[in-house]
Amino acid sequence: MELTALTNQLKQELNSLKQRFEESEKPENRRDKQFFLFVKEETTPFFEMVKEWEEKALQFVKNKEVTVHPQQIASTSDNLQIILLNSYYIDTPKTRYMEMHQSIHYVLDQLLADINRIETSPE
Repeated sequence: MELTALTNQLKQELNSLKQRFEESEKPENRRDKQFFLFVKEETTPFFEMVKEWEEKALQFVKNKEVTVHPQQIASTSDNLQIILLNSYYIDTPKTRYMEMHQSIHYVLDQLLADINRIETSPE
């Protein structure tokens, strides 16, 4: 999948995760094996998407004049993984969750703007 499509897909997934966080209850038992297996099955495709996005985004920002730096890509990848698990286990304060959510969207939007600017600028 191309970087633009992956980034847009992550933005959609991020909004779904936020909705899950806001509407779900904390699990009764965080150590419940059934719940763990459910979360693992649900989140594996997302983790794979984040890994693919990070690889492509890092490749894109290297050697280009963009506003997003490699460290921001790595941090955003980490934050995506954290927010994913927090959306199921709901073990972080809402304020912290929302700050991380907003930060991820900011970097994704900046990356999309850089992609658009580079793709539409004459060589």
